[in-house]
Amino acid sequence: MKRDYEKDENNEINEKSPIFRLFRYFRLFRNLSSFPNQTTMFILIILLLLLPEIQIGAQTEPLKVGLIGLDTSHVTAFTKLLNDPADANHVPGARVVMAYKGGSPDVESSRTRIDRFTAELRDKWAVVIVDSIEELCRKVDAVMITSVDGRVHLAQVRPVFAAKKRVFIDKPFTASYADASEIVRLSRAAVVPVFSSSSLRYADDLQAMKRNEKLGALLGAFTYGPAPTEPHHPDLFWYGIHTVEMLYTLMGTGCESVTRLRTDGADVVAGKWKDGRTGTMRGGRTGRQDYGAVVFGEKAVLSTVPPMESDYRSLLVEVIKFFQTGTPPVSPEETLEIMAFMEAADLSKARGGAPVALTEITNKK
Repeated sequence: MKRDYEKDENNEINEKSPIFRLFRYFRLFRNLSSFPNQTTMFILIILLLLLPEIQIGAQTEPLKVGLIGLDTSHVTAFTKLLNDPADANHVPGARVVMAYKGGSPDVESSRTRIDRFTAELRDKWAVVIVDSIEELCRKVDAVMITSVDGRVHLAQVRPVFAAKKRVFIDKPFTASYADASEIVRLSRAAVVPVFSSSSLRYADDLQAMKRNEKLGALLGAFTYGPAPTEPHHPDLFWYGIHTVEMLYTLMGTGCESVTRLRTDGADVVAGKWKDGRTGTMRGGRTGRQDYGAVVFGEKAVLSTVPPMESDYRSLLVEVIKFFQTGTPPVSPEETLEIMAFMEAADLSKARGGAPVALTEITNKK
């Protein structure tokens, strides 16, 4: 005989309801002689009944995040989005609570800005500034390496892996393919996941165009954006990474060779994919420098409307999901191919625009 414990909108028993769970646990334990008295049995039933709610409460406690490297405007932007519930674009699930200053005296944009960003984090957001990465790792749940200088990321991530903390590495992932490959190797050896991405990957217009059913099979893509350079980094690693990551967002992995054309005002890099598709990026240094993309599909040609809007919120949503689940939304293999693409483009420039196979980078000893 079916009892009417609690019905859902379809007039069916709701087995997730507290009343149903209470009855189930009562039937399970009422005949067990191991319980010394009914009071003990009742307490146990109540605890079992409340366990799902207790677990949900534990899951919603914000993660404590630590920042490494305070020489980029990303640190203040990320902290505001994570720590300010009143912000219209607030991202729940984590708070920046601690930071290690870092810095690169030989990089102008690091040397001239780091004190200002550090002061804002400390004074406005009450972020505790610590003296070492090791100390930071002992007191946080997850780490974001935000140093503007990709050369220092390998050294900075070593103690993070040793502490078994999930880590997001802001762009540029590194300043060389060799360092990038070593970070991925260390991540796998430590069984600690790592994730890196440009915020442009998650721009709403780019994602919407990629998912547009009118497109059909994607045959090729063209992306564009600013590409200023910095003398201590390979050309595209510094800022062109945004436009390259947009290209990979649309095309996916599988590029086998690149050819680069460079003038004082711009770089154009064309890639040939293994399946015969082509993808091209243009990085500008003069004139108006908006981000945008054109995709060539089997059924349609689509483009973003300039200027393409982007912000950090969508990236941070993915970062917090990664911290919670341990699953990076961009595979290490794709990140490594992006690095190989950019390093091969530098080699093509050095060879006067000759095609360079990505395997020349990835197989280098």
